[in-house]
Amino acid sequence: MAQFVISVRTFKGVTEVFDYMADLRNFAEWDPGVSKVAQVVGDGGGVASSFDVDVKGVGKDLTLRYETTRYEPPTVVVARAESSMFTSLDRIEVVADGAGSIVTYDAQLTLNGPLGIADPLLGLVFKRIGGRAAKGLVQVLDGEVV
Repeated sequence: MAQFVISVRTFKGVTEVFDYMADLRNFAEWDPGVSKVAQVVGDGGGVASSFDVDVKGVGKDLTLRYETTRYEPPTVVVARAESSMFTSLDRIEVVADGAGSIVTYDAQLTLNGPLGIADPLLGLVFKRIGGRAAKGLVQVLDGEVV
């Protein structure tokens, strides 16, 4: 399993940040690895909402269907996508921090089936991809890494 975790402190309030992060359509604003997102079920974040997320791949984009599997406003949202090659699990937690909040974004990527043997290599690549996304998240939240 490859994992990337970042916590960002922002002056923005818990509800504002949670609503923004739970609506996966916003991923394309801060993650340079995402070219576009279309909502296919629901309207914004919420129980059972689904999003087609186009991630940049070698040669062409790959569309992943992310489904919200846990939604507990204004603190936790979990979204999961599975393809024939890998499973992605994204957990977002928002907690109060004075007048602002701290957002923790935890992305886990697991190669499926026999590909799982390459998980250590995936971890190296995923850290680089996650680092670029982290910069975008800090920028969009007008925050700082904690």
